[in-house]
Amino acid sequence: MKSVLFDLDETLLARSQSLRDFAIWQSKGMLRREVSDPELFCRRFIELDSNSGVLKNRVYSQLIEEFEICDWTISELTNSYDLCFSGFCLEKDGAVEAVKAIKNVGLKLGLVSNGRSPFQERNFYSLGVSHLFDSIIVSESVGLRKPDRRIFDLACEQIGVSAAETVFVGDNPKADIDGANSCGMYTVYIPGHFGGTYEKANSVCNDYSDLLDIVLAAN
Repeated sequence: MKSVLFDLDETLLARSQSLRDFAIWQSKGMLRREVSDPELFCRRFIELDSNSGVLKNRVYSQLIEEFEICDWTISELTNSYDLCFSGFCLEKDGAVEAVKAIKNVGLKLGLVSNGRSPFQERNFYSLGVSHLFDSIIVSESVGLRKPDRRIFDLACEQIGVSAAETVFVGDNPKADIDGANSCGMYTVYIPGHFGGTYEKANSVCNDYSDLLDIVLAAN
């Protein structure tokens, strides 16, 4: 193998914990006069977000109604999320060290993330490893979304490797594993929201300290 591609949310980025920290900050800061129970606000934010499946304007519309927020508009709250969330981004345990270890053995690195641009880029940059990556692709910026194999092929083209020489690491069975499988990559599943294993993945990585060995053993 010559390269390793990573998903972002819940693969390199601990999005759920990051979202919780942001929601607590927002409720205790800009919304402190209107939200008396920050933990409830945080819980409802996470529920309504549905693992990033719901647009934030809809999330905030519901939160404004439920918590009777009068001093802030949907647009203002959404802008706060867009501009400030990256300040709360946390790595998945061990992810940064795993990335550095893979880079140190001479493999090329790439990011392939679904989502909005430049929002996702800012979140990725906040992890402090973007300088190690040879390709950074966010779906909105290229007009393609995982599991469309063309976005995986584009990453390989930018890095200068073939799909058969590439490992893809991700947590989403359909978008990450099925998508990368469709173009012939070796796939590594990161357990999380979608369960502890996925039978179509070539390997499962339960601990990032094992990832380098998994990558080196891939064929």
